[in-house]
Amino acid sequence: MSKTVTIDPVTRIEGHAKITIGLDEAGKVDTARFSVTEFRGFEEFCKGRLVWEMPSLTARTCGICPVSHLLASAKAGDVIMGLRIPPTAVKLRRLVNLGQIIQSHALSFFHLSSPDLLLGWDADPAVRNVFGLMGAEPELARRGIRLRSFGQSVIEAIAGRKVHSPGIVPGGIANPMTAETRDWMLVGLDAAQQTAEEALELFISMLGKFEREARAFGTFPSLHLGLANDAGTWENYDGHLRFVDSEGNVVADHIDVADYREYIGEASRHDSYLKSPYFKPLVEDSDDVFKGVYRVGPLARLNVCQTMGAARADEALQAYRETVGGTANSSFFYHYARLIEILASTELARDLLNDDAILDPMVRATAGINHRRAVGTSEAPRGTLFHEYQVDASGLLENVNMIIATGQNNLAMNETVLQIAQEWIDGHDIPEPVLNRVEAGIRAFDPCLSCSTHAIGKMPMEVSLLDHEGAELDGVRRG
Repeated sequence: MSKTVTIDPVTRIEGHAKITIGLDEAGKVDTARFSVTEFRGFEEFCKGRLVWEMPSLTARTCGICPVSHLLASAKAGDVIMGLRIPPTAVKLRRLVNLGQIIQSHALSFFHLSSPDLLLGWDADPAVRNVFGLMGAEPELARRGIRLRSFGQSVIEAIAGRKVHSPGIVPGGIANPMTAETRDWMLVGLDAAQQTAEEALELFISMLGKFEREARAFGTFPSLHLGLANDAGTWENYDGHLRFVDSEGNVVADHIDVADYREYIGEASRHDSYLKSPYFKPLVEDSDDVFKGVYRVGPLARLNVCQTMGAARADEALQAYRETVGGTANSSFFYHYARLIEILASTELARDLLNDDAILDPMVRATAGINHRRAVGTSEAPRGTLFHEYQVDASGLLENVNMIIATGQNNLAMNETVLQIAQEWIDGHDIPEPVLNRVEAGIRAFDPCLSCSTHAIGKMPMEVSLLDHEGAELDGVRRG
């Protein structure tokens, strides 16, 4: 009864994953597991390296969002040196992170997810991709490409390169901003904001077609984690940790990032290299880590904050909350939240650029080794990122722990896969459109699997359908 079906094109996720779906004796979906099968081991081979090297080294963890690792690592370096970086350096770091959010979210929505949303889940796989989108919606595709390019240009101008940039360093930023750079960024923001608003309007106009997806793509109660501040505005760079529940109630707040281990545990599973972080207070006397499931990223950040801190984005946030019922608990709405974050990023970037202090040449502080342990955090596009370093007196790394956003969403992604499988799989076959919906549930999280397992490899996905005795009934592989 076992068979293998090869389907092209290669799936639209970053990394190599496998999904195993189990049926009960009645032939109904009983279990589903999302497994990541690649490994590289950044945390081990960073040991023995100098802490000053870590931003550049850990940026190689990911080619999609290296700025996130640069920031978290540089912030850990700030703590190791025991210094407060210049205010303008903080502004430039915030600005470069906004550029990172713009470019990464644009990639996720326009290149990876919009083919499903605009061309249809059941469209021919040969055209259900960015090239098919270019044929069907050429202007939308061009706008998406230009939006991502603008975000990358912001990164390059501040940090020196679009990928693995050398300009984000412990102590601040390597080089100050020039007036010429500020001026062209301000001009480019007009088109970027217009594209963000039009994409948001387009997505809202399509929501009526996706009521079933909004209900079945990972709709379940969970906690939500994000960086927060006392003003209640959307935070993407600094602040403290805040957990809220599925109704928006604050569960834990004002958590110093250095104390993250008191609230976040890390579980390992035999069938995946992706760690499974969980909220420790809910799992203290239990082996069931799913009791501590929480989500991070755009969905969680919008649940954690009270306002976006930007006029147009605040209007969009109000409409979003009216649509999702206050606190969003459907993983399908990651797409919606992602677009609001792009819009907010364009507005907040303009505020930073219009502040003349952004041109102050004092952008870097220096010091030696003053502390042995440090935790650096940043809100990566996919969620809260942690870098924890332990160094010796010379600044050599003795221990490294990295908790990546995709890993923190691991338990939620498993729950999402199970819900989608139970909703759409009926019988012993996996039709291609059903496979696509299972994958689309994962794509809603915009996972970076190579980043989260610190691994390298191609990007296929496998789905296996097992009967109640564990025998394979069907298998489908992409890539």
